Amino acid sequence: MAQTSRSFINVGTLVGDHARAAMLLTLMDGRAHTATELAGVAGISPQTASSHLRRLLDGGILVVAVQGRHRYHRLASTEVADMLEGILRFSDQLPPLSPRTVRVDAGFRRARSCYRHLAGEYAVAISDHLLGIGAITAAAGHWQMTADGAAVLRAVGEPLAELIERSPQVKPERYCRGCLDCTERRPHMAGMVGEAMLESFLQNRWLRRLEGRRELRLTPAGQEAFRRLFELST
Repeated sequence: MAQTSRSFINVGTLVGDHARAAMLLTLMDGRAHTATELAGVAGISPQTASSHLRRLLDGGILVVAVQGRHRYHRLASTEVADMLEGILRFSDQLPPLSPRTVRVDAGFRRARSCYRHLAGEYAVAISDHLLGIGAITAAAGHWQMTADGAAVLRAVGEPLAELIERSPQVKPERYCRGCLDCTERRPHMAGMVGEAMLESFLQNRWLRRLEGRRELRLTPAGQEAFRRLFELST
């Protein structure tokens, strides 16, 4: 018990610092970033950012990939992302600080990246639709795709269609699962299917990323596709 308490405190200390929290929230977009990029987000010097990043690496929160002269940092695992999303679910219960916060949050609530999959109002609405028509079913600890669901989701295109065709032999909860949305308080789709679905949306230019932000913007083509495939009114 003492060892568990120490580990809990250590993790809380790692993610509780303001600068480190800002960098971790940026990395929730599922992409890898350099120390310089993360320093800019946190408003600190690259040297100070490197010190913070070393602590996160040593604590198993981050991993680093070296490409040429550059070092790219990303979250170590989906478990780390789930932990951060859980903190966000709790912190979102706090009232907004200003009218500007409300305006910023509106886009964040509509569509954003939750590590490597889609989150927000659109993601929950898509999952509600797929559950409602029986395209996916909720099982203990994971979601299961039906034959009808496979047909619907193949129409989204690559790489989702190719993933469904391969039907990889992985743990069911890793393949397709629900992830409780931190703002909507209802599940959106995660796992390999959720990740491939977001990548397909981006490749189709149905969604586009906003520079330096987790927020995603729905395009006119995306509005038509979401209405056609998921009966989503945007």
